[in-house]
Amino acid sequence: MLIDDYVAELNRAITGPPGPKRDLVVEARDSLTDTADALEAEGLDRTEAERVAVAEFGPVAEIAPDYQAELTSASGRRLGFLLFVSVPITALMWSVLWRIHPAADDVVLNQPGWYMPVSRLLDIFQLAVGVYGGLVLLALGRGARWIRRPRLLTRSLGLVVWISLPVTVVLAQILTHGAQGANTLDALPSVLANLVTAAMWGLQVYGAVRCMRITRASRPGAAGSASSS
Repeated sequence: MLIDDYVAELNRAITGPPGPKRDLVVEARDSLTDTADALEAEGLDRTEAERVAVAEFGPVAEIAPDYQAELTSASGRRLGFLLFVSVPITALMWSVLWRIHPAADDVVLNQPGWYMPVSRLLDIFQLAVGVYGGLVLLALGRGARWIRRPRLLTRSLGLVVWISLPVTVVLAQILTHGAQGANTLDALPSVLANLVTAAMWGLQVYGAVRCMRITRASRPGAAGSASSS
């Protein structure tokens, strides 16, 4: 097998974020090319030099799992960073808006007894999601040497998004219906805040889909059958 054929097969065997995947494939090609150049300088013809370089590099079936593990961690780090940043920012944004445009005193006094506990629960829940994203980001970054199964952490982030978004929407709707007459936000800040929130949620869903997809591709025995992305 020649270098181009080997690299094409490796590219098909792994899946992950385009940037990191491209870097890994280019790194493999460069390593193979350097080895082939050295062998050619020693007297082998180019075709034979490439075949020897490929043979020394190792079969794709043996190389791909390590590459796939790195791509899985990269996906987890991206989603972990997104959760660590976007969830607190979204919660802080709405908190600031409500402080700038507070509800009238009579509205606050007439709120149902469950309103404040549910509001606090939503705040704590969002904080927990952000903290978990940060912990996974740290584990897949600085703590990567001690993490034997990055696939599980990456997959857990996808599951956290699938769980947290519906819970957040439900709690927010409960608070909205329980605070009738408390909406004092002007139209423009309200629209902008909702657009930012929707954009953050969209990015989280996209990241979760990618993490779930890549962890299926990186499960034991599946690397060789993964499609490129």
